[in-house]
Amino acid sequence: MTYALFGGLDEGILALPFYEEQHRTLAVELADWCAGHAGLWSRPLEQTPEKAGREILSALGSAGWLGFLDPANGSTAGDYRSICLAREILAYADDLADFAFSIQALSATPIVRYGNSAQQREYLPRMASGEVAGSFAISEEEAGSDISAVALTAGRVSGGYLLNGRKAWIANAGIADLHCVIARTGGGPGALGLTAFLVPARTPGVRVLEEVRLVAPRSFGHLAFEDCLVPESSVLGRPGQGFVIATDLLERFRMTVGAAAVGFARRAVDSAVQRARERRIHGGRLMDLQLVKGALADMETRLNCSAMSVVRAAWELDHGNPGYAKHSSIAKLVATEAAQEIVDAAVQIHGAAGLVADSVPERLYRQVRSLRIYEGASEVQKMIIADALGRRPRTGRSTHGESHE
Repeated sequence: MTYALFGGLDEGILALPFYEEQHRTLAVELADWCAGHAGLWSRPLEQTPEKAGREILSALGSAGWLGFLDPANGSTAGDYRSICLAREILAYADDLADFAFSIQALSATPIVRYGNSAQQREYLPRMASGEVAGSFAISEEEAGSDISAVALTAGRVSGGYLLNGRKAWIANAGIADLHCVIARTGGGPGALGLTAFLVPARTPGVRVLEEVRLVAPRSFGHLAFEDCLVPESSVLGRPGQGFVIATDLLERFRMTVGAAAVGFARRAVDSAVQRARERRIHGGRLMDLQLVKGALADMETRLNCSAMSVVRAAWELDHGNPGYAKHSSIAKLVATEAAQEIVDAAVQIHGAAGLVADSVPERLYRQVRSLRIYEGASEVQKMIIADALGRRPRTGRSTHGESHE
């Protein structure tokens, strides 16, 4: 069996003991699916990211790639090695494919992990099918990486809560049917006073305040909540558990951002190698120049280091290591920073051809930049990693190979 298909997967890495046969099968089948759905990635430039995102989400759901979001399916594909592989493959194929998959998984996972049976039955089947699009609304203008600074209020009233305030930089803001919202209910200062709510987008008082256009087109926007009344049944988990839910989600999904970065970087390396082989210069090929060889070697080295940091983090989480969060931050930091350098080098190798609008290098150059910012900027990841080192002594490894870090 060969794994180096459309998704640009590394056959050698897939063959490592970090992965099981189910992961290899998933990788090959999803790469084949991407290759067979090239029409989804060949959209006209004038098509909005909102319209394209819904089409891709529907296609992913219809094909069963979101099935792991509904526990009723009995799917075993919802482990984080599978999620990381999926993001890597989809990012290699198309930015919006990865975006649609990742935001849907990000939005549904809190319901999977903290929702009661009624909430799971109401939302997860339709999120798994792609019928219902989700968003996870944490960030505010004055509360980005500092979740404890969330200011949107949810005051207790008869029969429920009244939400007032704004959320900023929310993925899927304009197309989501369901928002998972972190709001301040009181009962404690800072992180202790936060609660998570499931708020249907059509709830009176919810509106898209502004759609935000990014350098790489995606559905992003700011939300306003104005006397938005939600019932007590909309509380996700327990009142006051919002900080725990948000932190748990981000710790899990940071490694998947690293996986997307690996997908973008692998596409950049493949594009640069092809260009270097085909471009004629000085009576030979671009590939014959020592400086170009050096650049390609650096790109491949960084790519391999990134891929290994991601799979290590996912393996740690899937095997129940309580210290996985540090490795998740390492994976995001290493992979996103490396991807930025790799993509920049790919543009340099292409020369002027790499600056042409909508070319592969130009698209990658715009698409990769946000990964170093969202779900915790690189500087935040460094603080998390350093704090983890300061909290726990390095006491070796357990008998079954899990790290006590």
